[in-house]
Amino acid sequence: MSEELPLSGVRVLDLTRLLPGGFCSQMLADFGAEVIKVEDTGPGDYIRYAPPLYDVTDPEAGADRGATRSGLYLSLNRGKRSIRLDLKSEAGQDAFHRLVPTADVVLEGFRPGVAERIGVDYEALRHINPGLVYCSISGYGQDGPSRDRAGHDINYLGATGMLAMTGQAGGPPIQPAGQIGDLGGGAMNAAFAILAALIEKGRSGKGQMVDISMTDGAFAWQAMAAGATLVDGQSPRRGETMLGGGIICYLTYEAADGWVSCGALEPKFWRAFCEGTGHEELIELQFERPGSEAWEKAAAVFKQRSRDEWKAFNDRYDCCIEPILELDEAIDSELMRERGMVVEFEQPGIGPVRQIGSPIKMSRTPAAEASAAPSIGADTRDVLVAAGFAPKEIDELFEAGVAAGPGTGGEMEFRA
Repeated sequence: MSEELPLSGVRVLDLTRLLPGGFCSQMLADFGAEVIKVEDTGPGDYIRYAPPLYDVTDPEAGADRGATRSGLYLSLNRGKRSIRLDLKSEAGQDAFHRLVPTADVVLEGFRPGVAERIGVDYEALRHINPGLVYCSISGYGQDGPSRDRAGHDINYLGATGMLAMTGQAGGPPIQPAGQIGDLGGGAMNAAFAILAALIEKGRSGKGQMVDISMTDGAFAWQAMAAGATLVDGQSPRRGETMLGGGIICYLTYEAADGWVSCGALEPKFWRAFCEGTGHEELIELQFERPGSEAWEKAAAVFKQRSRDEWKAFNDRYDCCIEPILELDEAIDSELMRERGMVVEFEQPGIGPVRQIGSPIKMSRTPAAEASAAPSIGADTRDVLVAAGFAPKEIDELFEAGVAAGPGTGGEMEFRA
């Protein structure tokens, strides 16, 4: 690659674990930032030990090798580096403080108050590095009535009204398969805020604190529904909104061999569907509700063709009808392949692995080529040496258990 990546020269100390922080720093790493995962001297990032749904660990492989085999871990940590420090010890905190002057960004995802207890909060670090951009990702924000509450994506969506509006009218709330609060509300907002703060720092020379609440972010994704409610005072219910299952021209339908999505929202698209299927009587009934006679007719029409036949129909009539793919079908689809959304890289100890590529396409400085995720503590010594630690100091940190290199950690425990 001839051009320098956009974030080359930006160093991020990543204290986060699990999904939101890992996805945020992965976005930064994809575009050239040096991301150093600061993990503890025990098991490290919880995502290394993902639940069985994602875990492809060989149970006989050993903790570290098994962790490196976790598909979820690999998807969030390619191209990063890993060090291990015990931040609960004074010596570990001092070691981390010596890394801070070398950093542009510190990213943390502890529950509010934890960073302060272990001496890595913004107030402690800004005196060491006044230009530091410090980003905190939490469930409910650094202040407010819910700051100390534990939570996960489903809770954040429940607190914003989004979960209440997702599903069919009269049915239960349906939790999305994608983590809207974690990724959309947390990780992506954090990445945007970090970049905005770095640009501003280029003008002022000053760093700042960034407070990202995943609940705030998920609430902001209600731009259409909440925006309308704030103006007219009418709060929509599940299955009633135009884009949430309330009209027959924007809905999912069962086909002969699966399901398809119909997004014929504009009249020209719905007309094309109706004329193409020979059901012109439905043209004026575009905005009827599910359960109506018009919906029953439309549903019967959709069951007459297979998903592939509907794809061919859309190719001809251009009416926003697409097959609903299973995840494995999407992964292997021509669309994802041609758009570079599935990448392959060599992971030591495993061999070639495939993961999701960067969705951000840039003409001159595209994302870095995918590369291996680090084993736990693989870079501890190198990072400490680069920060000015003498070999004897590093040996003493290792001997005291304050720092650690590659190897197995303690017993894994999942906690918010």
